[in-house]
Amino acid sequence: MNVEFSGEIWYWRGPAPWYFVTVPEEESLDLQETSTRVSYGWGMIPVTARIGATEWTTSLFPKDGRYVVPLKTKVRKAEDLSEGETVTIRLSVDL
Repeated sequence: MNVEFSGEIWYWRGPAPWYFVTVPEEESLDLQETSTRVSYGWGMIPVTARIGATEWTTSLFPKDGRYVVPLKTKVRKAEDLSEGETVTIRLSVDL
């Protein structure tokens, strides 16, 4: 399954701070249907993600009925991304 969407980068200031992009509702519903076949626990979905020329493997986290994509530091640096910017992300669910 492949998904492409645009979303804003946001920063979670919790005990382990991290940057994320939230998957829109419609795409989250499609991903949720796939999760029963690929999730390895807690609703996490393994994916290969791409922003611009940068590709990485990660897992989508369920949050508030949708999914969030964690943005690694190497991705943000490679693509010169900051909190509040809108990015286009391509996801490929790893089966």
